[in-house]
Amino acid sequence: MGRSFASRVSHPRLKWVVLVVWLVLAAVSAPLAGLLPDQQENDVAAWLPAEAESTRALELQTELGSDPDLIPAVVVYERAAGLTAEDAAAVQADVEALGGLEALDGEVLGPIPSEDGQALQLVVPLDVGPDGWEAIAPVVDGIRAEVSDGPSGLDAYVTGPAGSAADSSEAFAGIDGTLLFAALGVVVLILLLTYRSPVLWVLPIFSAVIALFCSQAVVYLLARYADLTVNAQSASILTVLVVGAGTDYALLLVARYREELRLHTDRHEAMTEAVHRAGPAVLASGGTVVLGMLCLVAAEMNSTAGLGPVAAIGVAITLVVLMTLLPALLVICGRWVFWPVRPTFGSAEPSATGFWARVGAAIRPRPRVTWVVTSLLLLLACTAVFRLDPSGLTQAEGFRGEPESVQGDAAAARHFPAVAGNSVYVVTTADSAPEVAETVAADDGIAEVREPQVVRDDALVEASLADPFDSPAAADTVERLRVSLDDAGDGQAVVGGNTALNLDVQTASQRDNRVVIPLIMLVVLAVLGVLLRAVVAPLLLIATVVLSFGAALGLSALLFDAVLGVTDTDSSFPLFVFVFLVALGIDYNIFLMTRVREEAVDHGTRRAALVGLAATGGVITSAGLVLAATFAVLGTLPLTFLTQLGIAVALGVLLDTIIVRSVLVTALTLDVGRWMWWPSRLARRPDEHPDGADVPPGGAAVPAEPGTPVRT
Repeated sequence: MGRSFASRVSHPRLKWVVLVVWLVLAAVSAPLAGLLPDQQENDVAAWLPAEAESTRALELQTELGSDPDLIPAVVVYERAAGLTAEDAAAVQADVEALGGLEALDGEVLGPIPSEDGQALQLVVPLDVGPDGWEAIAPVVDGIRAEVSDGPSGLDAYVTGPAGSAADSSEAFAGIDGTLLFAALGVVVLILLLTYRSPVLWVLPIFSAVIALFCSQAVVYLLARYADLTVNAQSASILTVLVVGAGTDYALLLVARYREELRLHTDRHEAMTEAVHRAGPAVLASGGTVVLGMLCLVAAEMNSTAGLGPVAAIGVAITLVVLMTLLPALLVICGRWVFWPVRPTFGSAEPSATGFWARVGAAIRPRPRVTWVVTSLLLLLACTAVFRLDPSGLTQAEGFRGEPESVQGDAAAARHFPAVAGNSVYVVTTADSAPEVAETVAADDGIAEVREPQVVRDDALVEASLADPFDSPAAADTVERLRVSLDDAGDGQAVVGGNTALNLDVQTASQRDNRVVIPLIMLVVLAVLGVLLRAVVAPLLLIATVVLSFGAALGLSALLFDAVLGVTDTDSSFPLFVFVFLVALGIDYNIFLMTRVREEAVDHGTRRAALVGLAATGGVITSAGLVLAATFAVLGTLPLTFLTQLGIAVALGVLLDTIIVRSVLVTALTLDVGRWMWWPSRLARRPDEHPDGADVPPGGAAVPAEPGTPVRT
């Protein structure tokens, strides 16, 4: 980063201007950030691309007069010993009470008795308007309160699409605040352990919170005025990403600043040098994340494509805040902020005798054996990835625990051949409606077909599935219907409904995995090539991160089975994990290798590898712990997908920082030597110290005179 910019953010007078500007921006952004939940789109259709058949079916249903905001709630009553007359009277009273619901659209259907005489069903059609996700939970809560006071021994469950939507909405309720405080809590703890200062941690946390407010405000404005798709999932990831990445970048900058304070008497000069030297690595790391996230725009899934700009905005703003506000705060506070271990001019660099210096010394004699053995162990962990089934989560698997909608689905499945409110819709022409209805009825996965509804030249055929809407059997039924209707020559028939929506979500996610993952790899490879001015080093670094990704997936599959009891996951899971592990995991390689290249100019590659490891090892490990801990916070949520994502990313980051970056990359650099930089000029310079044997502990150069400050 240019020295002129570095000198401005740490200037004795301009530092106060920087602080005031960010305080004003934070004051303006905070109210807008609080409005972000109002702009979230969490209905299933908003996750799909417009080209999906189920999305077109939903649009056609609206044109035919079918209410797209209609969400049926299903009330299931169950008594294992058989229903009594008192039960029937209580259910009838519920029917009359539910008939007065303000959100009721039509009439309450039922009670529908089961053949075994142990259960009854009611279907309550609800219309809560276009804001169904936010408005459905209180309506369903009211229904649950109404039906809960039946005779003793009669169990009542509110399920169906409305019950499931309400439970999902409540699972996300307050999620932003919960995640923010949980993430800040673990970050504060790690910073206290890292800095061993009761004061210093405040500055990175304050900067990260400012970055979060500003990021959320920008995302809110784009969602409101530029049609940016934002859902609860991407908003949650934004919180974790900004806090985690922001603290990571702060750790690197503070570590370099503390190093420079030992070389300069004036703290402003020390900060100028720290920003000048650490800035390029931080910007390259952040830029890689931004470009990697923007690759998600190529996804078909609206939710995935929307996450790209949301995450990119968060990281970009965080970079600006951390490279301007944090330097200003540090120089305003002065050296005392490091108390009780204040870095004084001329003091010894701790990394000279640190843990990572000893790790480098252990790798140095046998680098090839080290990287081969490490790679084989990671490949062994990769083999467990075949235990992971990214074919989608059922409604029951989507929650950790059993909310009422899941219990109700299980009760309905015990007593009814078809779950009420579990419909598939086929939109076709009026002339083809009888033939389409006959084709649909002939499928074994269909329990009932209703009379086609004809509006002018179009018709809507509604049928009930014989299997739960989120089951593989129901998905197979939808696929068969699509094939059967195509074979019947009705190319205008479009199949929709919740099962079709879920099926199209999985199909689009699988396509995104095949397209977006290679695209991200190419972008990251190009950034590394430009940054390191080489071909060999970027290829090796990408290979190590991909190996780490595979090992993280494999080990995660084992953990999911042992801890969650689920090896299934959403089809988008591999893509999300890849994005965060490659885009974020490459950060640590950038931190290390930019330092190695800087040192290689003067000391040769092999010696530089040991210097780089010793100088950056501690801060990179701390940064990895921070990022792993912030993503692990996702595991506190009652949603299986986000829990799985948090576990996999946290595990992958730990693998990357502790094993891949410190052991594998260092061993490869020691083995390959100057050819890491091919075809740049640096590759043609022989190493001054081929085996790095003369490197003192920590990789620091020997001072000319006792007490002379040393730059490492």
